[in-house]
Amino acid sequence: MEAAITNLVERFERGRLTRRQLIGRLTGLAAAMSAAPAAAALGPEGKNATFKATEVNHIALTVTDIARSRAFYEEHLGLETTRTGSTSSFLSCGTDFLALFKGKVAGLHHYCYSIRDYAPDTAVKRLVAVGLKPDRRGNRVYFKDPDGIEVQVSAPNAG
Repeated sequence: MEAAITNLVERFERGRLTRRQLIGRLTGLAAAMSAAPAAAALGPEGKNATFKATEVNHIALTVTDIARSRAFYEEHLGLETTRTGSTSSFLSCGTDFLALFKGKVAGLHHYCYSIRDYAPDTAVKRLVAVGLKPDRRGNRVYFKDPDGIEVQVSAPNAG
């Protein structure tokens, strides 16, 4: 999209497009982009998907000892602690992160997918519309997969 806009502006600046043509074509691109979110949510074989995940945003684990687990991930995977406390710790991995939460039994706490154009209200409405039961916590939206594993959807991490 950015390349198309740059191309149009360059053509305008070289006198190959009039101002009216530039505005008309930019308007056409904007109209095409407004239709893009619906197309972007198509899953395999063109079927409608509730969301179009763009990446795994983060993984959250329940661990029995925050300090021990944090040290493990720092030493063996080179993750860097960005925030830590007695019941949680967050470690960076590029633009993604690993969250550790203290619990009695170790395991997967939840995992999160980045969603383009994420808005919590919209996410909740989409989940309800397809028969899922969203759990909104502030700007975070969670729901369960068929096996009861908690899934979160979110905006992409700034990185």
